Amino acid sequence: MLKIFADRGGTFTDIVAVTNNQAIIDRLSKYPERFLIVTLPNQQWIIVYKLLSENPEQYQDAAIKGIRDIMGIASNEPIPTEAIEVVKMGTTVATNALLERKGDRVVLLITKGFKDALRIGYQNRPNIFARQIILPTMLYEQVIEIDERYDANGNELISINIEQVKSELQAVYHTGVRSCAIVFMHSDRYPKHEQQIAQLAQEIGFTQISISHQVSPLMKLVSRGDTTVVDAYLTPILRRYVNQVASQLPNVNLMFMKSDGGLVAAEHFQGKDSILSGPAGGIVGAVQTSKRAGFELVITFDMGGTSTDVAHFKGEYERQLDSEIAGARMRVPVLAINTIAAGGGSVLFFDGSSYRVGPKSAGSNPGPACYRRGGPLTVTDANVMLGKIHPQYFPSVFGIDVNLPLDKDIVIQKFTQLTQDIQAATLNHSTPEEVAAGFIAIAVENMANAIKKISLQRGYDVTQYVLCCFGGAGGQVACLIADTLGIKKIFLHPYAGVLSAYGMGLADVRAIREGGVEQPLKQALIPKLQQLMEYLEAQAISETNEANDQTEIVEKVNLKYEGTNSTLTVNFADNVVIMRQEFEVEHKSRYGFIQLEKTLIVESASVEVIQKMETPEEPLITRTRPLNEAPTSLEIVRMFSSGRWYDTIVYRREDLQPEDSINGPAIIVEKISTIVVELNWQARLTENNYLILQHL
Repeated sequence: MLKIFADRGGTFTDIVAVTNNQAIIDRLSKYPERFLIVTLPNQQWIIVYKLLSENPEQYQDAAIKGIRDIMGIASNEPIPTEAIEVVKMGTTVATNALLERKGDRVVLLITKGFKDALRIGYQNRPNIFARQIILPTMLYEQVIEIDERYDANGNELISINIEQVKSELQAVYHTGVRSCAIVFMHSDRYPKHEQQIAQLAQEIGFTQISISHQVSPLMKLVSRGDTTVVDAYLTPILRRYVNQVASQLPNVNLMFMKSDGGLVAAEHFQGKDSILSGPAGGIVGAVQTSKRAGFELVITFDMGGTSTDVAHFKGEYERQLDSEIAGARMRVPVLAINTIAAGGGSVLFFDGSSYRVGPKSAGSNPGPACYRRGGPLTVTDANVMLGKIHPQYFPSVFGIDVNLPLDKDIVIQKFTQLTQDIQAATLNHSTPEEVAAGFIAIAVENMANAIKKISLQRGYDVTQYVLCCFGGAGGQVACLIADTLGIKKIFLHPYAGVLSAYGMGLADVRAIREGGVEQPLKQALIPKLQQLMEYLEAQAISETNEANDQTEIVEKVNLKYEGTNSTLTVNFADNVVIMRQEFEVEHKSRYGFIQLEKTLIVESASVEVIQKMETPEEPLITRTRPLNEAPTSLEIVRMFSSGRWYDTIVYRREDLQPEDSINGPAIIVEKISTIVVELNWQARLTENNYLILQHL
């Protein structure tokens, strides 16, 4: 049987497959440069495979193509799905549609008088001194105001004129719009009017109907409305993608990763849950493998081709309710991931006075200059220039026939040209390698700032943490990032280059349900909260199919001081004093003070149902060389580090054995990534095949 874990990123699609089929392994072993094969205990193997996400001349969908390549099936033959046990995927389809504003056409139906409520938003000004305010573009193209109203206590003030709404909806339907978002005042508590309109829209023929009391059953019209519009905008695109994958894999158990770090069956996968689908797999992979390696305090650092994602872990997944992604506000639980536009493909340029890195990315087409497609200079090219990436250790998948190595000459040529341009403008006499190192320093500073945002700025001492580094480009800058932050330890998993895909295989099925409360925290409220928890739990269990003895249930409440807006999440307890204490500890750590005289308000409650999944084992490796014998090296290359060139030994990861330690500067090459051990760092291999980098 085959288990497939796939992550479709902005540049590369990564696939990790677990199989017990000897025939597949025998066939793939003939292509060691394309497939990494690891033997597991009990007659199983892991196959790791990477391919470009966008390659329209060669294939329509990278994940399906990867499955075909692993199984050895031509593109015109049906896939023998009885051989596939499960496919677990993360996808950036919805994220990219949001970034590029390529979602479906949406009509917004909202209570009369609130036509512009979502456009006005909360009036916050991210740039306080900007004289010209540029509002984010709205995702809906038309608004229908519905004359309806409940008051805050559930009394119906205005009932709906069905005939009038019907003719207005019909008119919009004839313009070709098929997706609608329904958002009414107070409908999180009194949803009857929304249900009536949804029924009507269904009869007219709308194919996507997002209803606010189902999408985000919480107070606040604006954030509830925003979330509903995002859902209506993205779900149709997602459905088409899911159906396209499912049509190639009939009767296969197909699951997708949600933004909250849990898996969900394909048919329950919705737009609002899909924004961080890919990065969430990376966080799960990083946290679960770090726990296996014995680390409890983790900063996850995922540097891919297009962006870098960082997250903080201290015993449990951190989620946030309110988030703004690509200019769209949402109120659904998502993993607290800080993303910045700095990846291997981030474009480098000189603006006349200073070096700039990103936010524009060269993507996978044309890609960095060294990819032989006429691309611009990027972070990856800077590492080629500095001797940290060597073409002979990088997959030869470039050029027209997809068989050429990286092009180092074009990189030297372009950096030499750039250096001359900089000299002409600034009279600064740098060498091309100093210019490349300058760009890398800026990229590292940007990424370190992203980590400070989720750790230092929230009261966590980052020097006590391990940096779990992954993603195709992570190992190239890991030591530089750790040096900037004062982190002493770096953890690199053997599948670090594809950890987001591997994380799909380590994840559990999770369903989260929330309900608004908005009442003071008093002992008398506890029975009411327990009742709400039971209701939410029943809803969540219905999504995970069935509860069994492996099911875990986590109950949380979101608390805030009366008259304030920022909530903190604590565990639900029968005792008010315990919840208050937990809130105060967290508030003191986050904000530096507590207000004993203020009433606490329960904003909302949530229940998470977790169904444990079977996860792949990891093999132990044994030492066969004497302890005093050093690992074999491949060659000595020149690498530019700390302002000068060094002779640097190159090792292959598979040549290392437990207890081996390597002092920097050194380069460790793997099939799926390159690890640079900088000066004053030491790399050590453990019996689990983990690489631990320690600052000397």
